[in-house]
Amino acid sequence: MLQRTISNVRQHQGHPGFLGTGHTAIAVLDGVPYTQSDPFIVFMDDQLDLPGGEPVGGAHPHAGFETLTLVLEGNEDWKTGSFELMTAGKGIVHTEEIKSATKLRILQVWLVLPPAKRWATPFWQKILLEGVPTIQNNDYEIRVYSGSSNGLTSPLQNATPLTLVDFRMKADQTIKQVLPANYTGLIYVLKGAVKLGNETIAAGQSGWLNNTTATGDSELSFYSLEADTRFVLYAARPHQVPVVAHGPFVGDTVEDINRLYKTYREGAMPHLEDLPKDRRVEFGREAAL
Repeated sequence: MLQRTISNVRQHQGHPGFLGTGHTAIAVLDGVPYTQSDPFIVFMDDQLDLPGGEPVGGAHPHAGFETLTLVLEGNEDWKTGSFELMTAGKGIVHTEEIKSATKLRILQVWLVLPPAKRWATPFWQKILLEGVPTIQNNDYEIRVYSGSSNGLTSPLQNATPLTLVDFRMKADQTIKQVLPANYTGLIYVLKGAVKLGNETIAAGQSGWLNNTTATGDSELSFYSLEADTRFVLYAARPHQVPVVAHGPFVGDTVEDINRLYKTYREGAMPHLEDLPKDRRVEFGREAAL
């Protein structure tokens, strides 16, 4: 089987986020052209320690892509270990408002929709930690949020084929991961250090998988170098078509962007809370109750 390697290791630094004091943001895709990150167009590591006071955030629209929100450190509203996949499709409004003192760390990724599904009806899915397929033993833990890993498969439905796996490993452990050979992917290291091929990726760094034109499957072999190593793997099938992105919208043309702004201003985009029940799916609720 084709062995994937790391083509590029990038070091990341935090900067003040748009929410003001107490918001540190790391833009993981800064400097990476979309032709190389396709279908990932935004990847933010948002770390919040907000003092409270005036509400921040609010209602805002999205269209043309999917938002992926993985909660690394949560609270009562954002449960630790939960994951939300919102397929914005032809347009949706949702509200993210913080009104009180909040400590939170989330990874937020935007995944461009394929042209055939760009303007689909919005769909929202959430998986609580209790519903995440998991392997746990004395040497490592694997949480499969999307796609498959080591015999486990997530229940989430994907418009763009996506693998999202959270790995936690003790030192000197090896874990293998199978991916389609044509997937674009990266690992983002949260703690410790991991080796893939000849490259080492440490905390605060991302490592991009080499791109191939091969068909069939490929294999990744992760080797942990430190006692408390944690990293996440994001990998997805690229669309290989140009897109136009502006603000909260992704389209095929500038005309698409203008149309989406007009639709939003006219109040014609539904709010997430108003989606019918068959367009809102949550996994793990029963186990959490």
